[in-house]
Amino acid sequence: MSKGNDPDATPDATPVAVLELVAALPNLPGVYRYFDANDQVLYVGKARDLKKRVSSYFQKNLSSPRIAMMVAKIARLETTVTRSEAEALILENNLIKALKPRYNILFRDDKSYPYLKITQEKTPRMTYFRGAIDKKHQYFGPFPSAWAVKESMQLLQKIFLLRSCEDSVFANRTRPCLLHQIQRCSAPCVDFISSQDYQSDVADASDFLRGRQSEVLAKLEQKMLTFAQNLEFEKAAVVRNQMSALSKVLHQQSMELAGDADIDIVAVVLEGGRACVNLAMVRGGRHLGDRSYFPSHIELAQAALNEEIEKEVMIAFIAQHYIDQFIPSQIILNVEIDAPELMLALMEQCRHKIYLSFQPQETKRAWLEMAEKGARLALARALSEQGAQQLRTKALIDALELDVVDMEQFRVECFDISHTQGEATQASCVVFHHHAMQNGEYRRFNINDITPGDDYAAMRQVIYRRFEKFAITNDEVPDIQAVMPDMILIDGGKGQVEVARQVFVELGLDTSLIVGVAKGEGRKVGLETLVFVDGRPSKELGKESAALMLIAQIRDEAHRFAITGMRAKRAKARQSSKLEEIDGVGPKRRQRLLTRFGGIKGVEDASVEDLMAVEGISRALAEEIYQRLR
Repeated sequence: MSKGNDPDATPDATPVAVLELVAALPNLPGVYRYFDANDQVLYVGKARDLKKRVSSYFQKNLSSPRIAMMVAKIARLETTVTRSEAEALILENNLIKALKPRYNILFRDDKSYPYLKITQEKTPRMTYFRGAIDKKHQYFGPFPSAWAVKESMQLLQKIFLLRSCEDSVFANRTRPCLLHQIQRCSAPCVDFISSQDYQSDVADASDFLRGRQSEVLAKLEQKMLTFAQNLEFEKAAVVRNQMSALSKVLHQQSMELAGDADIDIVAVVLEGGRACVNLAMVRGGRHLGDRSYFPSHIELAQAALNEEIEKEVMIAFIAQHYIDQFIPSQIILNVEIDAPELMLALMEQCRHKIYLSFQPQETKRAWLEMAEKGARLALARALSEQGAQQLRTKALIDALELDVVDMEQFRVECFDISHTQGEATQASCVVFHHHAMQNGEYRRFNINDITPGDDYAAMRQVIYRRFEKFAITNDEVPDIQAVMPDMILIDGGKGQVEVARQVFVELGLDTSLIVGVAKGEGRKVGLETLVFVDGRPSKELGKESAALMLIAQIRDEAHRFAITGMRAKRAKARQSSKLEEIDGVGPKRRQRLLTRFGGIKGVEDASVEDLMAVEGISRALAEEIYQRLR
């Protein structure tokens, strides 16, 4: 073993080749990556000056024991030069997401925030939206949750009576719908409101979402007085009702309003060896709620002071969260950070100034206290769940009398087969590790070249494909970097388990790892039987067993994952596609598109002009199809 792998080694033990490469680095912005002797990535970082930044890791006196531990393991490094620090920031975070380095604080890539969308068409409509935004329509957000979007939509319906129906429904109405009857829509579909007045309501709704509530109220007041002076009392009454609803909303939110500000509030809390980051969003002066994040790899930073860890977590969150997200002009933090290079890179990306506030006053201070309290509550709940999860893992290990050295590293993989009468057969593999399901490690396997409906052949194929890399043969050395689970669950009885056993025997692997989960009478949870292949008798753990509840959870997750994959594959095979998700593309238009272009792949490759050539496809709809299928 090289000295670079010795935990007690010093930076002096760094391989000469690495030091020579450091000495030759340019004074340019870029990204650096450290690897250990097994070629596993240790850390990814960015720098305004690669030579200065990377050289700082190889000093004799390192301030952090954590950094010293990492440097002692460095066997080689790679660098990529970029044109600017902003480019380096983007590349760094893309690599962090892809490589998941051991010494980077990682946040799960969960950034699919919803928006409220107001379309730009003759009669605009509002709708809930997730995905990439464009300049064609108006987008408001992002919102921290679907609930926040729907609450805002309900407000707009109540105050401005905007339509929310799909275009196909709107175009075919002959009388007002129920929403008009309960005074939630002005019924533009049947011309109960003029196009000019409806567009005015849309403009007012947009201003309201941007935080210009007072301006909207003043405009409505003037509009009501004009109607009254012209003796148009019915129209004046409608506007009066709008003003009343808006005033009520403003009164309810009086403690939240702060002009038309867009602000994010970020609070970090550490406890019990874990961290929680709570992000609250204010858009247009309205507090829209919050969302909590739990970074991983925090345990590696425990040698440092809590204050330093808090700063590291905050900087990591800001870098990873805002790299491809909307960045408001003001961010309120409960931890004071000093990261000028990061903020300059973010400002270069978003092209506007970003102000960090660490000691807000009045309403903003209350928001920060709320965010910090939310983080503490979320962390306490997570720690409680973590304790319960650890007890379940221990119960499983004890119940099956497994020889597990480190319970924290205990890994289970579960396999299931799914198909519809032999069509679109898929196998799923889900992973339980670190006391929780690891969604990012799930895998699906397309099963080919078998008799449709032959579950045994499908199980044989997936087990062989998953574990062939561990085979012990005379010609090949097993892949030492691959991860072998401590337990392999098979969703099935003796037949499926026997197939898995045969594959393991062929590969020269330990068959005692295989456990089958045979369904009980009526498929009820708690009546399952565990089937072994190494001579152990079958075992029934009983309804009250925490171990069986964990096994059932893992098994059910494998079943769910297999079914969703099978349905998606079946839908694709039947030429059902993303077209179904596009408003305005009904069954007839979808069939015309698929017929004209020979399938979904042809539609995806078609230009806007090609799409417009299909009967019933306007330019606006063609552009929408083109964008959604990119």
